[in-house]
Amino acid sequence: MTRIVYINPNATQAMTDDIVATARAVLPGAEVVGLTNSAGPPAIEGPEDGDAAIPGVLALVRGAAAGADAIVIACFDDTGLDEARAAASCPVLGIGQAAYVMAALLGLRFSVVTSVDVAVPVIRGNIERSGFAGLCASVRASGLAVLDIEAGSEAVRARLASEIALARDGDGAAAVVLGCAGMTGLRDDLAARTGVVLIDGVVASARLSVAAAGLAGGGA
Repeated sequence: MTRIVYINPNATQAMTDDIVATARAVLPGAEVVGLTNSAGPPAIEGPEDGDAAIPGVLALVRGAAAGADAIVIACFDDTGLDEARAAASCPVLGIGQAAYVMAALLGLRFSVVTSVDVAVPVIRGNIERSGFAGLCASVRASGLAVLDIEAGSEAVRARLASEIALARDGDGAAAVVLGCAGMTGLRDDLAARTGVVLIDGVVASARLSVAAAGLAGGGA
């Protein structure tokens, strides 16, 4: 059985639980494990939080994630992705990276709707470095804190739906990428509210991680 390990760079266990629930629903035939970086900040909002989370992420990569067929960094900023790849003996994906790849595979011009303003430069930088800038219509901050998004109140859902609609109607996006791991449990509700094609990085990474694990193991 393929073993996929999701590492949540922040210290919020509830978010890890939601991430794992999504991935397990997508991959019923795989073993999906979730690890929480208890040494990280409660939520990653900007580069300083990301930098603070990396040592704990790498400790998990070298320790508890050993024996994985693939590892997924479950923060939309792809926190510590390059460092984790250097430390791991299996494929390592990020949920941000996986979402952009999925949009490209679908041939859709996309916008990202994320949490707070300080997250936007990090996301833009990742998009540019990974070669997807030509497909990106916009990166929009909802102004919502990560942990508020994770809690998923009605007000949060309405705000995110409004921002998603603006990305479609104002920015010309054919799809919207959910730019926070805390949005994974909200995807179906937000899709019903907006009618927009939504790409969840947790779902995208689940599908792509199995493919990557198969290739790394010598599969075709």
